[in-house]
Amino acid sequence: MLRHIPNVLTILRMLLTVPLAWMLRNGRYDAALLLALVAGASDALDGYLAKRFNWQSWLGGVLDPIADKLMLMICYICLAMAGALPPWLAWLVVGRDLVIVAGAVAYHNLVGPLTASPTTISKATTCLQIGLVLATLLHLSRFAEWPDWINATLFAIVAVATVASGLDYVLRWSIKAWRETHTKNGAASP
Repeated sequence: MLRHIPNVLTILRMLLTVPLAWMLRNGRYDAALLLALVAGASDALDGYLAKRFNWQSWLGGVLDPIADKLMLMICYICLAMAGALPPWLAWLVVGRDLVIVAGAVAYHNLVGPLTASPTTISKATTCLQIGLVLATLLHLSRFAEWPDWINATLFAIVAVATVASGLDYVLRWSIKAWRETHTKNGAASP
């Protein structure tokens, strides 16, 4: 029974996207910042528990990245709609994730089972994307104020990392798919 705690935390984090979206759409940035921090803490806790007590599961391996991406997508879309983030940046972040998912589905259907783990650049990009959301919420909640050029710099850093990470995934998995199909075709020929 206890071994399901990480999955329960992940599902609860997914459910937090609803009140988070509502808070962002209604300009309740103080509460949204607090909720985003709670979601981040639950993500860290479920990961710690899963690894520490060997409570990892296939379901958790699938749900955890979905919960993370869902939270990020909601934040980027809502913050762009509120005018706090440029729409092009929200499209870039969401588009990268959609390309990765489409590529994973295509790989699975055309090549074979997919066992992927995030790359270093992907992890760094996700950290930068989360950092931008938290910095934006902090700025909007008026806990911290800084000049606009800092926001523009943060937008540029996240954009470059997002493009680099997306290209890394596309190139890495295209090469892997090419090798797999050529290995299968080479083994099948007489």
